[in-house]
Amino acid sequence: MPITVHLQDEAATQELARALAAAIAGPQVIGLIGTLGAGKTRFVQALAQGLGIDPQTVQSPTFALIHEYQGRRRLCHFDAYRLRDEDEFEALGPEEYFEADAVCVVEWSDRVARCLPDDRIEVSLEITSPTSRRITFEAFGPRSTEVLARLGTAKNLGRIPPD
Repeated sequence: MPITVHLQDEAATQELARALAAAIAGPQVIGLIGTLGAGKTRFVQALAQGLGIDPQTVQSPTFALIHEYQGRRRLCHFDAYRLRDEDEFEALGPEEYFEADAVCVVEWSDRVARCLPDDRIEVSLEITSPTSRRITFEAFGPRSTEVLARLGTAKNLGRIPPD
């Protein structure tokens, strides 16, 4: 069942991404969907911080296509924005990353949906005002369902603003 959260500012979005990082216990693939300016890279920076990575080192991999970072967990950050099609994404060898003990985040994942593993989390970011966002999480597969269940528990504990 999807989780939708309405966030009033960037600080709340960052807190949510750090809570997601805390909920991840093993390898995880996360697809990010949203328009330009929706906050996908900012979300990844906060997720990285939650994984023990300096968020200032995290940049959009629009031109490099993949960036890797090491913290308490390895983070592999993909960007499919510039790719013409799913074949170009597959040429990057994403399955090797997806099968590794890492958190893999794919910005513009809707452009390469066929290439993503069955077990994944999709995160949709929607601009609702200049500062606020609506973020919807949907789990596909048992591991991702467990992660969202842990995230939902964090939300219920008041660490994340309510819907």
